[in-house]
Amino acid sequence: MTVEAKICGLSTPETVDAAVAAGAGLVGFVTFPRSPRHVESLDLLKALGARVPSSVIRVGLFVDAADALIDARLGTGAIDMLQLHGAETPERVAALKARTGKPVMKAIKVAVPADVDRGIAAYAGVADRLMFDAADGTLPGGNATAFDWTILSGRTVPVPWFLAGGLTPANVAEAVRMTGAPAVDVSSGVESSRGVKSIELIRAFVGAVNTL
Repeated sequence: MTVEAKICGLSTPETVDAAVAAGAGLVGFVTFPRSPRHVESLDLLKALGARVPSSVIRVGLFVDAADALIDARLGTGAIDMLQLHGAETPERVAALKARTGKPVMKAIKVAVPADVDRGIAAYAGVADRLMFDAADGTLPGGNATAFDWTILSGRTVPVPWFLAGGLTPANVAEAVRMTGAPAVDVSSGVESSRGVKSIELIRAFVGAVNTL
């Protein structure tokens, strides 16, 4: 099967280029000031987004963001899809989709099997994609922590979905084998230090995914 790879938390031209060249299907830009991957400048976001070919989906990650913040980021033309990684309600997801005209991915924090059930029940009807991520960590994402992948074994998810949390070039193949994930998301797992992406690890991660 073909598994999509998303490299999240990109913030430099070199790492954006590396992700695209490696064959990532999606790239992610973080708008969350507490994150070491936060792209603060609108000019930088616009420049990064302009480097990405139309065949690659550019995802903007937001955490309980106000409309004005999202609108300013969308105004750069650098975002094709919204990723909501906070406590956004199904109503908020639907409202953002309607107002922005952009597809929306909703992250679901997973600690126990019931979290997956609740997430699917609440968001599968409104979100275009779901992302199952580890529930623990100091940030909403990018904490280098994985959850029990067996929670997703044999699950039927009615919309396209991503596996995230603690993935690395070394474990992504096993993660996909256990979960059946059609797509995977990585941030901290391709960093040489917190918030600093490694071109070599980006290549290794996408390379591992492309062999599945």
